[in-house]
Amino acid sequence: MNMRVSFIAELRRRNVLRAGVLYLGAAWALAQGIAQLGPSLDAPDWSTRWFVIAACIGFPFWLAFAWFYEFTPQGLKRESEIPPGDSIARTTGRKLDRAIIAVLALAVVLLLTNTFVWHRGAGLHAGAAAAKSIAVLPFDDLSPGHDHGYFSAGMAEELLNALTRVQGLKVAGRASSFYYGNHAADLRTIGQSLDVANVLEGSVRSQGDAVRISVQLIRTADGFEVWSQNYDGDMHDIFDVQERIARAIADHLEIVLDGPARTRLVPVATTSGDAYSKFITAQELVNKRVGDSLPRAIALLQEATALDPKFARAWSKLAVAQAVLPQYVGGDWKASWQASDAAAQRALAIDPEDAEAYAALSYNQFSQRHYSAMVEPMGRALALDPKNPAVNYWAANELAAMGRTRSAEARIDTALANDPANALLLFYKSMIRWRMGDQAGALAYIHRGGVSDSPFGALMLEFYDAAHGDMPASARDFANSTAKMGTKIPGADLQAIYLGTYGDAAQRRVALDLVAAHADDDWAPTMLLQLAEPARALDLFEHGRSGLSDAFLNWLWQPEPWSREARRGPAFQGFAQRVGMVDYWKRNGWPDLCKPTPAVGGDAFACQ
Repeated sequence: MNMRVSFIAELRRRNVLRAGVLYLGAAWALAQGIAQLGPSLDAPDWSTRWFVIAACIGFPFWLAFAWFYEFTPQGLKRESEIPPGDSIARTTGRKLDRAIIAVLALAVVLLLTNTFVWHRGAGLHAGAAAAKSIAVLPFDDLSPGHDHGYFSAGMAEELLNALTRVQGLKVAGRASSFYYGNHAADLRTIGQSLDVANVLEGSVRSQGDAVRISVQLIRTADGFEVWSQNYDGDMHDIFDVQERIARAIADHLEIVLDGPARTRLVPVATTSGDAYSKFITAQELVNKRVGDSLPRAIALLQEATALDPKFARAWSKLAVAQAVLPQYVGGDWKASWQASDAAAQRALAIDPEDAEAYAALSYNQFSQRHYSAMVEPMGRALALDPKNPAVNYWAANELAAMGRTRSAEARIDTALANDPANALLLFYKSMIRWRMGDQAGALAYIHRGGVSDSPFGALMLEFYDAAHGDMPASARDFANSTAKMGTKIPGADLQAIYLGTYGDAAQRRVALDLVAAHADDDWAPTMLLQLAEPARALDLFEHGRSGLSDAFLNWLWQPEPWSREARRGPAFQGFAQRVGMVDYWKRNGWPDLCKPTPAVGGDAFACQ
């Protein structure tokens, strides 16, 4: 017994017990801090667990250290080397007592913060308003043939659109929500990336007219299923089914419906179940753009509007599909403009507040080089639906093409705040960053949201690869991107044309001959710009029939030498006046890189 008492007394004298308490308190406080701050620093889920394991392994070594060593005014010494009269263990003990009190106080503060603040939604990512936020993931297709994938995704998008009408509820954009849903991201990643506290998952089982929609509302912080429900109906009462789901979500998120939402969240868009089924599938195909998606979508939308000629949303979506068809598939621009304008006017005759129809009208004016005329319909579209990603993208596209880069970036930033993984928005943000000399920023945006794997990403990577001397990769990027954006020029020719931009005189001659052989291609004027033939490029664009204003005009504001030569040359002065760019600038604002020079002439200007 005396030996045990003597050993405990020795532990106290050497401050081993105090050192142990200090170690445990510090480890507890650090574990609390890692657990609470880890999500904001993108720390992996296992970081806290492995810290605790490491702390447990280190504990006996710390006790052994405290037993064998003592801090003295001369530094660290072995306890056995210190004469009893020289030991300051008692003074050290008092210092350890104060350290223990401070560490335990910090640990208690962290614990209380976690209990009473963090879990009430006032942490780094979520305030009180963030609890009322949601991302709608694409629904699974549980139909017998598993051949209704577009329909199932479209049903999720319809519920997302309905939830955007709920005041006080933040709804992540469709492109971002679907990106993370399609990439099987974990809930915490979705919550952090989209700044939402909840996700809606679901599935659709459709057979004939019968539809079963199963939904689950899940918290992103801990994966807790707040609510789940099955809803049965058919295509004839599908809007009532959607209404019940949207209202149930609002109820479970404790949102009081006010204003028009008190009456109805899901308008009855059509009385034809068949027309609505075709519309939902077509909507997803239009979003996809590339391949045969647009022709298939147009066929479905034509069927939908034939079944219900008063289906405004189908008419406006048809207007959008027709507007971009030549850009991605090729074809007769004039016929597409006429078909798109007609569809948009039909939509507005039924619903004068259809923002997409106004945006399509504006884009058609842009494609036809009626630059001043495009402003009014785009203004109407933005006023009606200021958060619509497609409307914001087209508005930014028009601003950027007119050289108003800073205004375009502000529009893109507004849209990205609600839809941060939208590939089209990220592509345009990357292009603008590149245009403004921020190569690192441009590359960072390309590597977000899967953009680098898209034709838009390849289009931007061509500039980055060229700037860093990797010409073969740059040529491949250019060929891969433009091949999916309407050009009919073979891939090998595209690479040869691109290499002529940066190669020797022989390569440039080959490139110019190839462009001349494909002079009727939509991309030919843009390729001549890159080949430092600005006068020929401007003339071919002005007198050609292409509606591809996007690429050609945006290429005029690049930082590359061939772009500077084009906008500073004399040919651009007359071109900009004749095609209506100067008239647009005088009415709406001059490009960031140009300013008027009235002393030289009434419409004269100078560009950097």
